[in-house]
Order: sequence, then structure tokens, then C-alpha cells
Amino acid sequence: MNQGLASPLAAILILSLAACSQPAPPADNAPAVAGEPLATRAVMIGTEGPSLPACSSISRVKGGGTDVYWAPGETRAVKAKLAGGARVSLCEAADNDAWFGIVFAAPGTDPDMCGVGKSVQNVREYQGPCRWGWIKGGTVQLGG
Repeated sequence: MNQGLASPLAAILILSLAACSQPAPPADNAPAVAGEPLATRAVMIGTEGPSLPACSSISRVKGGGTDVYWAPGETRAVKAKLAGGARVSLCEAADNDAWFGIVFAAPGTDPDMCGVGKSVQNVREYQGPCRWGWIKGGTVQLGG
């Protein structure tokens, strides 16, 4: 390859990859990735209808904490870790309550900013501003 062409191509590749990246999570909530996820599935909000909050319940993670995954049934890659007592909003259930789709605020961030306590007109994917993911059933204290 021509040396004069290699540097500009490398710079373009690096800039295009940087444009696709998301901001790094805080150090105390950093993902512990064991490999690329095999599947991802966004958490849906508004599943209870337009007259109820977008997510049905505020709950607390049970003692010992829990891992947050990219999709229900996906245990290859951990998206984030939540400490025991962390507040999460339960938005969706899958596989007969074996998995819960949750929305959670970053540590030190006001959970009310997640916006899931308000109703939404139609079922849709949660797209922020808070984090989302899937946890195994039995890892939260409902209504905590």
C-alpha cells in the first residue's frame, strides 16, 4: 500500500469508529464483558397501556447485587453490574418472569430523570437518557 495513503485511511477509520462509540460508563458501573453479546434486545416501555406509567414498578436489587445483560437469556456478555439496594424500574417481563427488562440511572444520578414514571401513548423501545438492560428474575425485591 502507498505510504502516503495509509495515514489518511487510518485516520478516517479511527474517526468513524469514534463517532459510533457511546460514552464510557462510570468506573463503579463499568461493564465486565466476557465476550461479544450473541443477542441484544431493547427494553420496551409502555407495555401496561397509556394510562399507567411507562414502567410498572420501582424495585430494589437484592443483596449481593446482580449482573445486567443485553437481552433476556443472554449470559455471555455482562452489560453492567448493579449493587444490592440499587433502584431499578421494571418495564417488561420475558420468559414467564425469568427475565426482567429494566431501566436504571447511573450511580449518583437522579432516577427520576429516567422518565419512566410518566405514561407513554404507545409501546416503544426505551432510548434514554438512563441505562437499560435485562436481569434475571428473582434478583430484585419487587416494589422495594
